[in-house]
Amino acid sequence: MTYGSTRLARLSMATIMSMVALTGVASAQQGAEPPPADVPGQAPAAKVVAGQDGFAIESGNGDYRLQIGLLLQADGRFDLDDVDNTFIDTFAMRRLRPYLRGRILRRFEFYLNPDFAGSTFVVQDAYFDTILSTAFRIRAGKGKEPLGMERLYSASNLFFMERAYPTAVAPNRDLGIQVLGDIHGGVVSYIGGVMNGVADGASGDADTNDAKDLIGRLVVRPFNGRKTSPLHGLGLAVAGSTGKEQGVAQLPTYKTTTLQQTFFTYASGAVASGRRNRYSPQVFFFRGPFGGLLEYVRSRLPVTLNGTTAEIAANGWQAAASWVVTGEAATDAAAGIRPRAIFDPETGHWGAFQIAARVEGLVVDQAAVDLGLAAPGSSRKAQAWTVGLNWVLTGNVKYVLNFERTIFDDNRGTRPPENALAFRTQLYF
Repeated sequence: MTYGSTRLARLSMATIMSMVALTGVASAQQGAEPPPADVPGQAPAAKVVAGQDGFAIESGNGDYRLQIGLLLQADGRFDLDDVDNTFIDTFAMRRLRPYLRGRILRRFEFYLNPDFAGSTFVVQDAYFDTILSTAFRIRAGKGKEPLGMERLYSASNLFFMERAYPTAVAPNRDLGIQVLGDIHGGVVSYIGGVMNGVADGASGDADTNDAKDLIGRLVVRPFNGRKTSPLHGLGLAVAGSTGKEQGVAQLPTYKTTTLQQTFFTYASGAVASGRRNRYSPQVFFFRGPFGGLLEYVRSRLPVTLNGTTAEIAANGWQAAASWVVTGEAATDAAAGIRPRAIFDPETGHWGAFQIAARVEGLVVDQAAVDLGLAAPGSSRKAQAWTVGLNWVLTGNVKYVLNFERTIFDDNRGTRPPENALAFRTQLYF
C-alpha cells in the first residue's frame, strides 16, 4: 500500500470513527433526558436512529441523513483433495467494509464504501446521486457496472459465499456517469451510462485508453402491481455493453468460484485489440420462502498475440434456487432475510435457516487454445455445483456453510477436480 493510500485510509477511518463518536454522544444525551418536543413554527428536533439497519443521524424533517454501517465477513476455505498442496487452506477476512450513506435536501444522496480486508485499502464505491424523480436520477463516481444480475445484489445477501461464473464474465466496478430510475412503481427499472471500461470481473480506478464503454440494463417485473398473483416477484432483465479496448489490462483472468483459484489466463504478450461486446439475459423469482435466478453472460473480445488476432468469447451461466425452511420471506432486496424470532436459545428461538443449490459453468472459445492465445496449462472450461446452508441468527448476524465441486475440461484434462468446503461468519448493519 502506498503512502498516499495509507494516508487516505487513516483519514477515512478517522472520519468514520468521528461519526460513530458523534452518534454515541447524541445517543447518550437522548438517554439522559428525553428530546425536546417539537415547537410549532420551529423546525422539528434532529433524531438519532439505531437498529439492525445501522446507525443514523437525521434532521427532524428528514431532509438530511447520515447513516453509518459495517459489513464484516470472516471466512475459512479448505480444499478437500489438494494432494499437491497447491492451495493453502486458510482463514481470511473476505470483506471489512465500513460505509457512509447520506442524503442532502432529499434531492441528493451519496455513498462511500471502502474495504480494509487483507490489511489493504480499496475504495469499492464512491458516488453521488442527483434525484430529479423516482423515474430519473443521475449518478456520478465509482460503482457497480449495471450488467451482471448477481453482481448488483448486496454481498451481504447472496445465496452463497461467492457469486457464480456469470459475475466473472461481467464487469465489476468502474468510474463513469449513469442514469437510472423506476417507472410505474418498479414495474420497469432501467440503468445506463458511460464508463471507463474494465476487463471481465475486474474493477478500475483509472482508464487505460481514450475509448469509453456504453452499458445498460432494463428490468421488467410484469406482476409487480399484483401482490396476490402467484407470479408476483418474477422479473425479466436484459443487459449489455460495448466499447473499444486496447492493451493487456483489458484481458481477463478466470478463477474458480469458492477457492478463487486461477484456471484460465491469456499467454504472455497477448493484448486486447478491438471492440468488446457483452450481453446478458436474466430471470429472477422471489416469492415467499423461495428465491431463484437464471443468468447468462457472454463477453466477446478480439485478442492479438504475435500478429495473430482472433475474437474470443467467454460464456458464463448459472441456475440457482433457495428455500427458507423456517418460512420467512426470501428477498433480493437490501434487507435480506429477517427472522421472525431472533436467536435466543433460552426461549427456544434459533433464527432462520435457508438452504440453497446451484449449478454453473464458464467456457472460453476453443480458438483461445488452438491459436496459442491461452497461457500453457489453462483450462478453458469449468463446471461446478454448490450446496449451501445459511443460518440467519438475526437481521445482522449470519453463518454460511458451502460445499462446491468443480471439474475442468469435462474431466478429460490434467487439472484435477476441486472439492471446496468453506464457511463464513458475517456481521452486517
